[in-house]
Amino acid sequence: MEVHNVELTISAVKPEQYPDKDFPEIALAGRSNVGKSSLINTLINRKNYARTSSQPGKTQTLNFYNVEEQLYFVDVPGYGYAKVSQKEREKWARMIETYFSTRQELRGTINLVDARHEPSELDVQMIEFLHYYNIPVLVVGTKIDKIPKSKRNKVESQIKKKMHLNKNDHLVLFSAVDKTGKKEVWDWIEKMAIKED
Repeated sequence: MEVHNVELTISAVKPEQYPDKDFPEIALAGRSNVGKSSLINTLINRKNYARTSSQPGKTQTLNFYNVEEQLYFVDVPGYGYAKVSQKEREKWARMIETYFSTRQELRGTINLVDARHEPSELDVQMIEFLHYYNIPVLVVGTKIDKIPKSKRNKVESQIKKKMHLNKNDHLVLFSAVDKTGKKEVWDWIEKMAIKED
């Protein structure tokens, strides 16, 4: 998809604030600092549209980005950031679970993991949660430019094994630096969200 128009429609914390346009939605989830904003910016051809924060744990709302009046990207708060209080984490968890378990417009979730490290227990829990709700998943291994090409097959195997990916899950290795994987991510989004006329 060629993207020219993107707009942050709303930052929501409860269902009554969600947009009512009935556009298909693709959620983006992952640990704090995994590169969600960089992925969004790469997909929409912008430098700093989705703000990359120097303070992890800063996104505390569901941010709905209207892309070309055709779909929404929904940026979900990053998980696993230690400096956030337990109470705050529980509030986020409820907000996220409500969205994932009730939102009819949700067509799939991009679950980001840092390809430089073995997926964490929180990454595994996230994918188990998405499997539980039968939400289509694309796992995106970020920061792949930091890994030599000769080691990338090993990285793929490690992610698939650790996260118990099933035959319906997809995996793409991605770099915001050299745009590796950008086309494959868009291909999956279009398959999930863009209806053929």
